[in-house]
Amino acid sequence: MMAAQKELYDAIVIGAGIQGCFTAYHLAKHSRRVLLLEQFFLPHSRGSSHGQSRIIRRAYPEDFYTEMMAECYRIWAQLQHEAGTQLYRQTGLLLLGMKENPELKTIQATLSRHGVEHQYLPSEELKQRFPNIQLARGEVGLLDKSGGVLYADKALRVLQDAIRQLGGIVHDGEKVMEIKPGLPIVVKTTSSSYQARSLIITAGPWTNRLLRPLGLELPLQTLRINVCYWKEKAPGSYSVSQAFPCFLGLGLSLAPHHIYGLPSREYPGLVKVCYHHGNNADPEERDCPTAFADIQDVHILSRFVRDLLPDLEPEPPAIMEHCMYTVRVWAAGPGPAAALESRGTGQTGRPDSTRPLTGCDLKQKSSFLQVGSPPPERAH
Repeated sequence: MMAAQKELYDAIVIGAGIQGCFTAYHLAKHSRRVLLLEQFFLPHSRGSSHGQSRIIRRAYPEDFYTEMMAECYRIWAQLQHEAGTQLYRQTGLLLLGMKENPELKTIQATLSRHGVEHQYLPSEELKQRFPNIQLARGEVGLLDKSGGVLYADKALRVLQDAIRQLGGIVHDGEKVMEIKPGLPIVVKTTSSSYQARSLIITAGPWTNRLLRPLGLELPLQTLRINVCYWKEKAPGSYSVSQAFPCFLGLGLSLAPHHIYGLPSREYPGLVKVCYHHGNNADPEERDCPTAFADIQDVHILSRFVRDLLPDLEPEPPAIMEHCMYTVRVWAAGPGPAAALESRGTGQTGRPDSTRPLTGCDLKQKSSFLQVGSPPPERAH
């Protein structure tokens, strides 16, 4: 029989990925009574926040992200100090593209406007500095010196431990079965029933499954991403110890999306090189056998590795894992989904490195929001 909990929480957060963990962390740090619910047992690899590494950077075309990341770096450094363990490593982020690439030019201008340390590398200098990148068409480089590698799995563990130490409660293996709007909000799971003043949903691909029974739906699209690792011909040639940076290729293939990579670390002798897009996916069927169309990105990556990274084995990838992106599909006109996004459920599709600040934003919204109440006027 389901046990009903009489305690009234200030906030319940559904989904213990990096967004949910940072939200619960900020709430607990500000003395809010918070419950973090996760449907799977922790740790797990079913969502978007697993894996050992992510890229952190200030190199974005948008001023908004570049400015935002200054505060995110500060929060990451603070969390690292509190935990007493390293959560990121500065390697630099190398953007690769043709000299006339408009996105490359925009990013360089954005970095300059915000005083971010960077270096433009003409083709010859780029070849001398990174001889294991093969440049056939006169590509140039832009080095964001603040860029680096976030240790994603470690960050999740640190945040979950910090939430508990600050008095928050983390329940894993509890799937939410029903949400009852009102004052208080009632959340029923497979194990119990809870009450709270505010509810924050950070459930990524499962968000709309929670919202549809309430007559609401966000314009979200779930993509399955193939995370590929490629074998070094000489172990260590693309490692941090050899001063090899994270990289992002802009317009270097016939594919419409970016290709990115990180130095070898997660698996000895293997380099992560991935395509920044995927195919539509059902989160409950993510690991079903793939259709042919599902590996077109792997063929794109094989050509990229063959043409630009000659010290890697070009095919097949030594290891292929899976991840999910949840991205917003923009639709014209306001509606219930737009109102709900002001409550913080539409924060998907952003880089993991921004989560310290978006989590803080959701904490602030939870101070005065309840599901079922009218949306507030935006203050900015």
